Amino acid sequence: MSTTIAPADVPDTPAVPERGRRPRWPARPAAAVLAGVLLFLSFPPRPLWWLAVPAFALLGWTLRGRRPRAGFGLGYLAGLGFLLPLLVWTGEEVGPVPWLALAAVEALFVAAVGLGVSAASRLPAWPVFAAAVWILGEAARARVPFGGFPWGKIAFGQADGLFLPLAAVGGTPVVGFAVVLCGFGLYELLRRLRARRAGDGRTGPLVAAGLTALMPVAGALAALPLVSDAPEDGTATVAAVQGNVPRLGLDFNAQRRAVLDNHANRTRELAADVRAGRAPRPDLVLWPENSSDIDPYANPDAYRVIDQAVRDVNAPTVIGAVIAPETGKLRNTLIEWEPGRGPVAEYDKRHVQPFGEYIPMRSFVRIFNSDVDRVRRDFGAGTEVGVFELAGTKVGLATCYEAAFDWAVRDTVTHGAQLISVPSNNATFGRSEMTYQQLAMSRVRAVEHSRSVVVPVTSGVSAVIRPDGTITAQTKLFTPDVLVEKVPLRSSLTPATRMGTLPEALLVAVAAAGLGWSAARALRARRARGA
Repeated sequence: MSTTIAPADVPDTPAVPERGRRPRWPARPAAAVLAGVLLFLSFPPRPLWWLAVPAFALLGWTLRGRRPRAGFGLGYLAGLGFLLPLLVWTGEEVGPVPWLALAAVEALFVAAVGLGVSAASRLPAWPVFAAAVWILGEAARARVPFGGFPWGKIAFGQADGLFLPLAAVGGTPVVGFAVVLCGFGLYELLRRLRARRAGDGRTGPLVAAGLTALMPVAGALAALPLVSDAPEDGTATVAAVQGNVPRLGLDFNAQRRAVLDNHANRTRELAADVRAGRAPRPDLVLWPENSSDIDPYANPDAYRVIDQAVRDVNAPTVIGAVIAPETGKLRNTLIEWEPGRGPVAEYDKRHVQPFGEYIPMRSFVRIFNSDVDRVRRDFGAGTEVGVFELAGTKVGLATCYEAAFDWAVRDTVTHGAQLISVPSNNATFGRSEMTYQQLAMSRVRAVEHSRSVVVPVTSGVSAVIRPDGTITAQTKLFTPDVLVEKVPLRSSLTPATRMGTLPEALLVAVAAAGLGWSAARALRARRARGA
């Protein structure tokens, strides 16, 4: 008995290379790796954000029409090409094993995306579903394992890019979706143009492909009015202190007192410059994370050094300190220190870094790397949102690694923050690209929530960022410095702030629908062949 398969059940034929011949086997694996490398090159410190679009166009050619198993393998190669160079800083001081392990695990998420894209690529309007699958992969990677690792979200490579205004529309998921959709749409457009030259006279698919590639660009241009750095609640003069560290690497904190003294001395020098008229008087002063690794509550000398510096500058100051209770876990704490009053409020870092601030599965990990024992005592996570009121300005606090997590920054704004601070300590990672990657995150957050963002870092790069994502001042790496800038204060909420995780949830639903549709089509085709 013969069976006729409906046209809707016949998968689209993948693009055929020149003269109707399939490419030799290494072509697609090589293209997958190249696509990953192009993605890496689109990230800071290089201003090559636009490379992400051809990267996804190439990835579209690599994955479209492949079997799911092949898509998984090709996706894994793309993930390695992207994440191995992007995350090389993680092995800066502890050797290659943690770096290779992290990249290998995180690349599995990209592999799963490759599987999903290969399945979704057989659907009508496949670029939309495939781009949503990428965001599904990012959403999963930002949550598991150990609380997730969102480093390398596509949006974080777009701080200098055309698509940045979309951060105010729907946050990092919408920015990432637009970039991926533009890339996949560009590949589909080129594929359709080639088919037209080969004799396919249909204009509908060609127009649809063109619109798919152009819609993200049009959306970004339409979002421009949401980006503003006009003051809504006046301005504040902010000082960011970069005291520097005595030496690089994990052992920098062996000279904890020197780090504390560096920040106290720079603050006192600022106070002298203010008295001499060489610098404007700051309304508030921000020290970095770990600027006092000596617990000022347990060490009277450290308390005295901080208190004298704050009194001298005569402005409320946020101090980054390690609090060491007699029992229990350590706390990575930001302390609001008022002149003449001392400590008045605290914020404990809520998302502590696995394998950096605490060691999961310590005995197992020790088999592969004894450096885990450098972290002798784990840090515990805080539970309260950090918003300090400093000289009448509500400052939201996201400590270092927290800037990578959408919720950790948004929470401060929904709790009233008019200004965001991201105090950080990047001394462990030397002169690697890590600090520039992290700075780009803060620029995206500035646009996402329409807030000025101040980034004080122990060893650089410290920066002051306006709500439109532009950097008005920044320091050099491993150079003592103080930035004093007047920044606009804002209290209005962007659509991204108001909606929170809703845009991401909608894109995940689109991805799930596409994958479900693809599975149903494959099942129908298999049953038809069996009949």
